[in-house]
Amino acid sequence: MPGDLPAKPVIDIIDDDPAMRDSLAFLLDVRGFTTRVHESAVAFLGVVGRERPDCIVTDIRMPGLNGLELVKRLKGDGIDSPVIVITGHGDVALAVEAMKAGVVDFIEKPFSDDILIGAIKSALERSSQGPATDKAQQEAQARLAALSGRERDVLVGLVAGKINKVIAHELNISPRTDEVYRANLMSKMEAKSMSDLMRIALAAGL
Repeated sequence: MPGDLPAKPVIDIIDDDPAMRDSLAFLLDVRGFTTRVHESAVAFLGVVGRERPDCIVTDIRMPGLNGLELVKRLKGDGIDSPVIVITGHGDVALAVEAMKAGVVDFIEKPFSDDILIGAIKSALERSSQGPATDKAQQEAQARLAALSGRERDVLVGLVAGKINKVIAHELNISPRTDEVYRANLMSKMEAKSMSDLMRIALAAGL
């Protein structure tokens, strides 16, 4: 029921790189989680059935089904487990699209151990609380309303998955000015990371 966290959460790790799978499993095991590793999204789907995993950590780019396609498949099967995707720097647009499809967080490589652990704990906590409340939506909308017109324009570009240079070109501003607007909107939206910003923006209905 909402509010109850699993005593020892089971984290499913999906990555086609054996070294990455082993590294992530070791990290989570020593931090008190139970882990299950899968070499592909197809392999994971073959064993999960309709069971609801506590949390899923998956690479965004994999042979066969990628992380985005996996999320869509899970939603279609009625499995609403929180999913965290790991993405390379050039895959941010894909990661943003994945968040729109229901991913709770994305982490860019390289990342620290604490970043991943924090993301998993936050995902488990939000999952235990159930769907986002009207209050959370109202708070997100209030933050969005505090942005200037230009800051909102930059945010719209980021939500569309565009890189800074493209946003700057489309808005006819310098890349440096775009960075200033981006820093301002991150502060006003009270976002600690790009995934945090995307989550707030989507909650606000942008």
